[in-house]
Amino acid sequence: MTETTTQLLLVDDDIELSGMLSTFLELQGFSVRTAGSGEAAIAALAMAQPQLIILDVMLPGISGFDVLKTLRQEYDTPVIMLTARGDEPDRIHGLTEGADDYLCKPFSPLELAARVNAVLKRAAKKEAPVPHLEIGPVVLNLATCELTVSGMAVGLTAGEMHVLEQFMRHPDEVLSRASLTEQALGRPLEAYDRSIDTLISKLRKKLATGGIDKECIRGLRGHGYVLDSHLLIEQS
Repeated sequence: MTETTTQLLLVDDDIELSGMLSTFLELQGFSVRTAGSGEAAIAALAMAQPQLIILDVMLPGISGFDVLKTLRQEYDTPVIMLTARGDEPDRIHGLTEGADDYLCKPFSPLELAARVNAVLKRAAKKEAPVPHLEIGPVVLNLATCELTVSGMAVGLTAGEMHVLEQFMRHPDEVLSRASLTEQALGRPLEAYDRSIDTLISKLRKKLATGGIDKECIRGLRGHGYVLDSHLLIEQS
């Protein structure tokens, strides 16, 4: 193993699945540590930070959501959550709490590897120097992942930040739910997937705390959403 090998932490209490995935990911060039519980995952994070965490929702003791919450208090390490198929509330909860992606069980190890690479690429781009995005009183600093509204700091989850970034890069353009899901969340839109709608609802509420009209992000039935830059500028 070289010093440049990407380090992954796989958190799952299914020993057989964990072993199989570890072997496969190592064949793909990753270095993999495993943890069989939330407590073990938190202990592993305290010892060494991986470049990405694959985190199962259903864990004995501390749940995957609790691990994610603890992680986000100190680190911005990318997280892919593993959920039961069709468990949409879990997927939405994970994304809104700061997960970078999710994958439904059962899944192909090839798809997991592809998602790991995609999330790592997005994380690398985020680390590169980037300018501020500014429309009226709304300023999004992508280098520090900070949002200010009329000079007031507003906290965002990773998912909310990626969605707002797309709106601010394409103001006054109608962005479909499919394009937002792909560009902001890095995955294709699936049937009955309401993650984008949930993130936009939370984003509107957070912007409103800074005095921004919730209608600055308008929904167009059958088309998608649009950020009204004129409304933002009027409020500056």
